[in-house]
Amino acid sequence: MRISSGLRGAVFATFSTVSALHAFAADGVQDTGRVASNTTVSVRVALKQKDVEGLKKLIEALHTPGNPLFRQFLTPEEFHRRFDPDRRDVEAATAYFTRAGLSVRHERGQLLQVSGSAQAIEEAFGVSLHEYVAPAVGPKAAHRFHAPTADPKLKSEAVEAGIEGLVGLDNRVSYHPNKSQRSPLGQNAVRANAGPGIAGAGNAFQEWTVADVARQYNVEPLYASGIRGEGKTIGIVTLASFTPSDAFRYWNRVGLRVDPNRITVVQVDGGAGPITDNSSETTLDVQQAGGLAPAAKIVVYEAPIDARTGFIDAFYKAVNDNVADTISVSWGSLEADVAAASQRIGGTKISDMKLQNQIFMQAAAQGQTVIAAQGDSGSYEANRGLPLSQYSALVSVQMPGSSPYVTSAGGTTLPSTLVFNSGVTVTIPTEQAWGWSYLAPVCAARKLDLKTTCGVWSEGSGGGVSAYFKRPSYQKAIPGIALTATGQKLTDNSTNPPEDLLELRGGFAGRNVPDVSLNADPNTGYAVDFTDQNGAFSISYGNGGTSFVAPQLAGIAALLGQRVGGRLGLLNYPLYALVRNGQAYGPGADAPLRDIVRGDTWYYRAGPGYDQTTGVGTLNVDNFAKALVRMAAEVRPH
Repeated sequence: MRISSGLRGAVFATFSTVSALHAFAADGVQDTGRVASNTTVSVRVALKQKDVEGLKKLIEALHTPGNPLFRQFLTPEEFHRRFDPDRRDVEAATAYFTRAGLSVRHERGQLLQVSGSAQAIEEAFGVSLHEYVAPAVGPKAAHRFHAPTADPKLKSEAVEAGIEGLVGLDNRVSYHPNKSQRSPLGQNAVRANAGPGIAGAGNAFQEWTVADVARQYNVEPLYASGIRGEGKTIGIVTLASFTPSDAFRYWNRVGLRVDPNRITVVQVDGGAGPITDNSSETTLDVQQAGGLAPAAKIVVYEAPIDARTGFIDAFYKAVNDNVADTISVSWGSLEADVAAASQRIGGTKISDMKLQNQIFMQAAAQGQTVIAAQGDSGSYEANRGLPLSQYSALVSVQMPGSSPYVTSAGGTTLPSTLVFNSGVTVTIPTEQAWGWSYLAPVCAARKLDLKTTCGVWSEGSGGGVSAYFKRPSYQKAIPGIALTATGQKLTDNSTNPPEDLLELRGGFAGRNVPDVSLNADPNTGYAVDFTDQNGAFSISYGNGGTSFVAPQLAGIAALLGQRVGGRLGLLNYPLYALVRNGQAYGPGADAPLRDIVRGDTWYYRAGPGYDQTTGVGTLNVDNFAKALVRMAAEVRPH
């Protein structure tokens, strides 16, 4: 049967389990009945951590120059000793699920891996699991998933009291890569010439490599001083497999000499399976991160895309291994879509989003720098793949980039002149926020509407204000920081009367994203060397998206870590401190950041200082490295 209109009208912001079957996520979902009793189901039970407020204060101290704890990051052992759940809660929960006939695995931390037959899962959690078939919607492929018809209820109040929530009873596919390609309009460009402000002679736009990025953002002085990422490790969290030889072919093609044993692949929960179209995401992540830090080691954490537990487990593994100094992820999902898969247990609620955030807190305490792409649907992440002819526009952002303990990567368009076959010329005079509204003249020349028929809305860098995470301390007293937009509803106008599918709270003092940006526009974009699922190798051009920026920043962070002689932790603290102290954009050639004051992401416009299009702007990497060294010098003992 089709999901009822009552379920379609559920609001994500309520965090209800039922809203996991929201029409926005899966319009036309078919309920095929109860999950077969012998089907294996795996969930993650999150136990309550100790002293979460103390952890927040510790992270603040670890990132505050002048504090005695500045950069005195914890080991995983120290973290678990101080903040792990109470041992009695672990033992009680383990005993409860074991008695129910389920397998329980707990190594350390707050996660219990609980698995067994669907019948045993239903009995232990007091639910009925149904299987659903979801058709393709926007970027999401058709897929099957299971979900409970009501919130779980455990038979032991004592066990419930120690549980914060769980992930996996609902295993819808939510996450997608943030890779973008030039639009049909961009493909018809006769020329994409570099404009003023492009550093040195390099590859043509749409054919850029890491060498061009290094020139543009002043990375080369670090290379000249012997900084290449030696002694550093970059982690890549992904939901698609890849062909490692593609990365080595790319690095060889751009003239980099690298260690042939630098890549390690860790298959989480069985790995990501065979090569697919999404594999180009992992490929470019490795190529970009490893290309900018050619001496760094790379660990790729691959997890399956068809289980929500995979994303959690991959992050948990990367953080608890504590091998990676910096971790990059280019996959994400609408905040509300992630929140919708939450469960309520014992009066408390948790979603993938909250649990991810707690894992990122551990990373920050350990000094690991986590960087996530913010998305490629401009200010309208909720509208990814949904036509304006049917759905209203909803200003919204993406997770995990909206976590306060992650550096959110935005995107720009480089100075250029685009000449199209139609005879229209579009000039980008300076580096600006990436949003394809600048293609309006091309659409007009073809008598196409910019927002409905031209095929370019709402392509651009993600950005805006989280409707779930509160404004973090490092964004306080920063001019340009905004509240969530008011009156934001996603409405399906094809019904009579129109139906409101999702409403986000307005006027909320939430976390602002992105934090920092680099070139992401496919029209001024990149080449990717890739072997597809048929074994055919090719070099594709005109690629872009914030998927490039996240691994680029991860590679840069590896260089910066080597330069300062240790881990950096959360980059947001020094980025916003420079803005707050008036040291971000000057003086002159020594400025660590470049202010981006032009362009838009369809709702937000760039302006002086911080804005929701490019964050604090782009990096002058060598100057930023010098600023980080100065900060470290402030706390050296005399």
